[in-house]
Amino acid sequence: MNLTRAEARERAELITAESYDVTLDLTRGGEVFGSTTTVKFTAVPGSSSFIDAVTRTVHSVTLNNRVLDPATVSDGVRIQLPGLEEHNELTVVADMPYMNTGEGLHRFVDPVDNEVYLYTQFEVPDSRRMFTVFEQPDLKATFAFTVTAPSHWDVVSNSPTPEPVQAPPAEDGGARSVWAFAPTPRLSSYVTALIAGPYQSVRSEVASSDGRVIPLGVFARKSLMQYLDAENIFELTRQGFGFFEAQFGCPYPFEKYDQLFVPEFNAGAMENAGAVTILEGYVFRSKVTGAQIERRAITVLHELAHMWFGDLVTMRWWNDLWLNESFAEYMSHLAAVEATSFTSAWTTFASVEKSWAYRQDQLPTTHPIFAEINDLQDVEVNFDGITYAKGASVLRQLVAWVGPEQFMAGVREYFAKHSWRNTELRDLLVELEKASGRDLDGWGRQWLETAGVNTLTPELEVDQDGTLKSLAIVQSAVPEWPTLRPHRLAVGFYNLNDAGKLERVHREELDVDGERTEVAGVAGLAQPDLILVNDDDLAYAKVRLDPKSLATATAHLKDFEASLPRTLVWNSAWDAARDGQAPARKYVELILANVAAETDSSVILVQLRQLATTLNFYVAEEHREATMVAAADRLWELASEVPGGSDAQLQFVKSFALLAGSASQLDRVAALLDGSAVLDGLAVDQDLRWELVASLVAGGRMGQDGIDAELERDNTSSGQNAAALAKAALPTAEAKAAAWESIVVKGDLSNALQGSAVAGFMRVRDRSLLEPYAEKYFAAVPAIVATRTHALAQQIVVGLYPALLTTQATIDQTDAFLASLPAESAALRRMMLENRDGVARALRARAVDVLPDGSAG
Repeated sequence: MNLTRAEARERAELITAESYDVTLDLTRGGEVFGSTTTVKFTAVPGSSSFIDAVTRTVHSVTLNNRVLDPATVSDGVRIQLPGLEEHNELTVVADMPYMNTGEGLHRFVDPVDNEVYLYTQFEVPDSRRMFTVFEQPDLKATFAFTVTAPSHWDVVSNSPTPEPVQAPPAEDGGARSVWAFAPTPRLSSYVTALIAGPYQSVRSEVASSDGRVIPLGVFARKSLMQYLDAENIFELTRQGFGFFEAQFGCPYPFEKYDQLFVPEFNAGAMENAGAVTILEGYVFRSKVTGAQIERRAITVLHELAHMWFGDLVTMRWWNDLWLNESFAEYMSHLAAVEATSFTSAWTTFASVEKSWAYRQDQLPTTHPIFAEINDLQDVEVNFDGITYAKGASVLRQLVAWVGPEQFMAGVREYFAKHSWRNTELRDLLVELEKASGRDLDGWGRQWLETAGVNTLTPELEVDQDGTLKSLAIVQSAVPEWPTLRPHRLAVGFYNLNDAGKLERVHREELDVDGERTEVAGVAGLAQPDLILVNDDDLAYAKVRLDPKSLATATAHLKDFEASLPRTLVWNSAWDAARDGQAPARKYVELILANVAAETDSSVILVQLRQLATTLNFYVAEEHREATMVAAADRLWELASEVPGGSDAQLQFVKSFALLAGSASQLDRVAALLDGSAVLDGLAVDQDLRWELVASLVAGGRMGQDGIDAELERDNTSSGQNAAALAKAALPTAEAKAAAWESIVVKGDLSNALQGSAVAGFMRVRDRSLLEPYAEKYFAAVPAIVATRTHALAQQIVVGLYPALLTTQATIDQTDAFLASLPAESAALRRMMLENRDGVARALRARAVDVLPDGSAG
């Protein structure tokens, strides 16, 4: 199933793909579909090569009117192509399997009405699961899809949907129709798409900058249409269209733009050209937090940006995946701030994306942004916090380095020169250098070809009267990645005003480079209450506070007038707790004392997640239970104190339900569920009911009968996933054994149900329930990785790792496993090293969880 970069490079030197004509029959039952592909391509005469096709059965292979023996040339993954001519035509007739893993052509049956829904997910190497194809991004071609499907379905692809033509009935007598799509422009195969089933849609349109009227569509399953907020999606889409067309100097490149919410999706969304697929969890059937609404908006804008950067201009090979994703991530946040109502998106970026980046960049498996991608297995494990979040953070730093106007001027020239082609990083840097006059060779080497995160610490000299004599920024790096990098950043001075708020009174923007950089222009100013290095969050670096600033931040975190500097201080406190530089329980206290005053929903969400992580892993073991009970009690108080019906109230209740463990806490959860207790303004809707059910199940207050009763009330896809989580969370040895059998031994769950079951299995108050499975986990993992798709294997390898058994014994078991791995198991080795690092970091944090009263871990 693998493809090396060397193989791809050699194939690209031999072959130029021209066109694909793909005929699909989706009326042959629930196991396989018919796939007939005719591909036209040129080649070096006399050469031989191969084409990719993951098949159940190959019925025939015809190359230039020569009939090849499928048993000889096909192995189920590749088809050999001997004796090529200058101009070639290949036709392959095959049966291919439907998938339930969120890869290839995924098949889902809606439990509400038993209707079948299909969608494709091809990135990285899975278009070969639907048709025969040269599966690499630099062999672009046109694609014409002809699809036979049940007549009551809607069928969507990259080109506009044609009028269907009636076909003879299927074998079961069902009515069938044929949809013959016009050829696409030249695309990489991984951004082609097919979505089919009785999807419902809402239609609109947007005017493009070149005068065209672009049809818009938003789609979802029939059973979800009552919850679909299509007008919100259309509004965001129009705002994005206007912003991106103006910034890129290039009209939208395709004929229409459909956005389809699909079931059991592994990622947030996928940038299929003109037919974006989106996680249907973004169709909100219950009240959700502002953080989720903002995340959906960022996702919509991210995928729209890809229509230019990714689809119109595409990376040559997967080593530039980071640039593809980072550009879309940066532009989506920029568009949110400048063109939509989500004007605090940079605060969210600092809180969510950068936290992810810093965490990933401190793992032993961290890698340069520009990573060496030798094969497809390398790609699959590089969809990580470096590729997305650090890349976008560094791109933001690049914008500050060259200047925003110069950056966009370079981007416009890049699109003008390279539309419908494949490029490499250097192609973009050349245009940015021309536009800005900056030499980016050194910048690129230091930022893109090395790993690790720098730490910036202020160093002050202060006169006796409180006047600053000097201020310097000291830069450091970890020994493993010792590079000191150039940073364009701001330093902010903050004072408490008469209203008790921290307001910025001075700002200096400068280039920081090397070990020590003096901040000119501040000598003679009064030392402020707080100095914030990397104010406005332009740079990618961890930041430390001087003693006075730390004291101010601790006492007045909630008093910042602006959300972004407050978030940067939140991040600094989290870094200190994770790095074992401050007691974990002090961080818990900081959150619980300040989170109710937080105004940004995404920041609340992140702080509550980090609270749960701290309680589960970083608090000293002998204090963990008591600290968790006290934290849950405080969250209940906060939920009662904040305005009824507020975003914060909903988040505090959800977090309380997650942490509830004492008898009185579980009583409150049960009372919320049965209605005997009411919080003013809180709507206990179906999704919140499931969270309360899971809390009661994990706490031993509800059994399988209660889960079944709730599922009868909500027998939907969401309900089935929630029930799978709850069932696996039952706190009995028998329930854990049954969940293990289903996930690990049988392996017959879909990607969504397996993910839910994994989460439920690990949701335990009594961690001894997991002890019998540590050894079983290490024994099972190699076969899991060998026999399951990457998406399903990663769920198990990461999700079932015994991290909650936070002991040296777990590290020793992991080390023994790593020592036994063969060299070719690079992807598994990486996942396991990252698992190990989480436990090792937790043990270090627990060791320093010592409070001033001397209570130690």
